[in-house]
Amino acid sequence: MPIPSATTYKKATQALNFFAQKKGGKINKMKALKLIYFADRLHLRKYGRPIVGDAYWAMKLGPVASRTKEIAELSVTPRESLVYARKYLKSTDEKKESFSSHAPMDRDLFSDTDIECMEAVYDAFSDKDQFELAELTHLMPDWKKHKKELEAGKKRVRMDYMDFFTETKHDLGLFRQSASAIALAREMFKEAEEVATFFA
Repeated sequence: MPIPSATTYKKATQALNFFAQKKGGKINKMKALKLIYFADRLHLRKYGRPIVGDAYWAMKLGPVASRTKEIAELSVTPRESLVYARKYLKSTDEKKESFSSHAPMDRDLFSDTDIECMEAVYDAFSDKDQFELAELTHLMPDWKKHKKELEAGKKRVRMDYMDFFTETKHDLGLFRQSASAIALAREMFKEAEEVATFFA
């Protein structure tokens, strides 16, 4: 889904900042990325669009939002994105395994439903560490679709947002939307994607 880069890097930065602040000011990078994946997945299934709009890749330890990961590591380009990220985030170790919040989150970038879904995901999974969250992402059909390719040696495989709508018995207590609600959200997403492609 084509999303303007400014929207992506700013919302990605602030989503990372949100979860760091919720965790007391500091959070493990992988944990934050898994929480953002779940928040994007939940919002997409309920409201027809992801929160951040990043490109997702299936990797050994689950889905990874590529640009968001670079922002969490403060290694993102172009410079405009890095300067913005550094206003809000700070690495806490040399290996860049964790980061801390450096300034209050800019809530104006998010809708009420964005915040609703990020809060719901944090409430559901804040007690899990990064590896427990990775295991939970392995239950999701959008990641499982690429499991064989990853086991065969591929380091990463591009994921499709349409697969986030796939039903699974592993709803984790969050993804229990009705079939009609899922169908409506899927149609909203498809329409938005077609419009974005037309004007790209």
